[in-house]
Amino acid sequence: MTKNTDLKEYWESKPRLLPSVSIDCVTLGFHNNQLKVLLLKYKNTNYYALPGGFINMDEDLEDAAQRILEERTGLRNIYLEQFHVFGNKSRRNDETHKQIMAGCGIEMKPNNFLLNRFISIGYYALIDFSKATPSPDELSDSCEWYDLDKIPTLMFDHNEIFRKALETLRMMLDDKLIGFNLLPETFTMNELQNLYETILGEKLVRSNFQRKMLGLGILERIEKKMTGAANKAPYLYKFIGG
Repeated sequence: MTKNTDLKEYWESKPRLLPSVSIDCVTLGFHNNQLKVLLLKYKNTNYYALPGGFINMDEDLEDAAQRILEERTGLRNIYLEQFHVFGNKSRRNDETHKQIMAGCGIEMKPNNFLLNRFISIGYYALIDFSKATPSPDELSDSCEWYDLDKIPTLMFDHNEIFRKALETLRMMLDDKLIGFNLLPETFTMNELQNLYETILGEKLVRSNFQRKMLGLGILERIEKKMTGAANKAPYLYKFIGG
């Protein structure tokens, strides 16, 4: 894109989009006992945002969400849950849009579709951190993981979207056992407990947690994790059916 390129020309090569509806994704990974969220930083600005995008007119909603996340992470068949629709009439900010486009050398003319009101469908995505390859979109210069306690102020209502996603994840953690989507194929009981504690934001009693997990009948113990001290090596587990 060249300086002063009109935004209309920029979008001409893209498929026809569903008007006034967008998707925002809270993408979570687990690494070094830390829950992390994937964020974009727009070019030549201090604006941070959740990865998101638009829905093509000939595209199913779930397919659009999968496509958007594949473009940002390089992964297919990502675990996605739709958790909320955000439709506050004041969630748009025209000046922010203009600054983002100006940072990319794009002139934003009046009455452009991006200046219309948008309703956003929120998804949270749980992925294996080790398999993801974060990639920025054409308007961003970075796409990186952030610890939950180091999340910068996000544009528009994205901080609210993130908080709602985490709240929903905590409520669904036991009912749908979705935390396993954040772990590698094999893991220790300690790693599983660390994941639960990180998501819930609280410490759990080790004996109670292990008894609960084993009592669910969803774990298969396979071997000990080699640490150099055989008598202290923890067992590895896998999710039955995983």
